[in-house]
Amino acid sequence: MRHVTVLGFDYAFASAITGVSDLLSTAGVTWNYIHGNEMASEFQVEIATLDGQPVKCAHRVEIAAHKSIEDIKNTDLILIPTIAGDIETTLRRNSGLIPWIIDQANKGADIASNCTGAFLLAETGLLNGKQATTHWGFIEAFRERYPRVDLQPDQLITADGSIFCSGGGMAWLDMALFLIERYCGYDVAMASAKSNVVDISKSSQAAYSGIPGKRYHQDAVILALQDWLDVNFNQPTCVAQLADQTAMSERTLIRRFKQATGDSLVHYLQCLRVDAAKKLLRGTHTSIETITQQVGYQDVSSFIRLFKKHTGLSPSIYRARFS
Repeated sequence: MRHVTVLGFDYAFASAITGVSDLLSTAGVTWNYIHGNEMASEFQVEIATLDGQPVKCAHRVEIAAHKSIEDIKNTDLILIPTIAGDIETTLRRNSGLIPWIIDQANKGADIASNCTGAFLLAETGLLNGKQATTHWGFIEAFRERYPRVDLQPDQLITADGSIFCSGGGMAWLDMALFLIERYCGYDVAMASAKSNVVDISKSSQAAYSGIPGKRYHQDAVILALQDWLDVNFNQPTCVAQLADQTAMSERTLIRRFKQATGDSLVHYLQCLRVDAAKKLLRGTHTSIETITQQVGYQDVSSFIRLFKKHTGLSPSIYRARFS
């Protein structure tokens, strides 16, 4: 069982503390309970504050802490919730958390932040030279304060070594499922999603892959195109056809898709196809040749190279590891 420490501090979002605690604590439990199987908790989750006192969250919600940070000598994962109050004030009042976070990182702990919690994580210096994301409304402030961080504002989740960030106040949900899949595997993550009636399809990843999705934008035309590609990814298509479909020039479509999602149109389509192939490799005995055709490719050798580029594994090794 992995030990998880959720950091509590005043003016944090309560849901980013309690919600992620609930989802991680019930991994391996709720699904098995529903189906009458033996329950096995995957995570032990504790809320810790500087002094062990309750957290006075935003909107007058108070949460009791299990421990002070000094009571926790070792932890496997640290979760930093959303800062809902004034960021500068929150960072100043909680500077005492910084040495403990750094110490735990040096001992091998993974660290994940949600939304503006990335500011507190960046204060440690652990994000320097690493990819990160945060809430879209605080991008410029983050860049100005932490110029050495490789900010990826269009990403829903970033993963760089042992450090993870999610953007958006409620993105803790996506982060929790991401972490369950990372530590416990796809099946446990899917079971957690189903038992909590949560959609995992837009943010799920198995090992060694990026996350398709990137829907935290307001371009209605691109969102509609993403919806269409989600269903028709395996159909023969090209940029010219998609440009006609969206009533844009190819150049305009390429530019707007990149601006909205942070990804190229071609790479996005590749991600959808590779993700579909991973599901088939995990859940069926279908031959790689047939899977290649089912996800929209014709040349098996080219598909194998593409799959390995996206996942770091050949299809056969991926199947052997994750099926």
